[in-house]
Amino acid sequence: MSFESVTEAIIKEAMERGEFDNLPGRGKPLDLTAYFATPEEVRAQYSILKNAGILPREAELLKEIAALKQAASTPLDGKKRLDLPKEIEKKQIEFNLMLERNHQHRKEGSPLTKHLHGGL
Repeated sequence: MSFESVTEAIIKEAMERGEFDNLPGRGKPLDLTAYFATPEEVRAQYSILKNAGILPREAELLKEIAALKQAASTPLDGKKRLDLPKEIEKKQIEFNLMLERNHQHRKEGSPLTKHLHGGL
């Protein structure tokens, strides 16, 4: 029996038991845009982190920036009103630097990619 046949049999049995009935997004097409937008050399790492419920630092920063902007849109006392824009700017700079660093790494190729292609 081939690997494909065994795999299909296992999946069919699981379907019959209803193990796939309550999956999130059931009946909807998969959106793989983010997957393919992620650089190939980090896709596996990001997938592992996502499956473990851990966000990459860039995603965490975007969430933090959004929360700070939301907080800034509400009435605040004097010191907090002055501190929030500075905190937003600080996190935005950190995010921009990370993007630039990632862009530079992609242009140059990661050390692992260079090694695999005989560059080291």
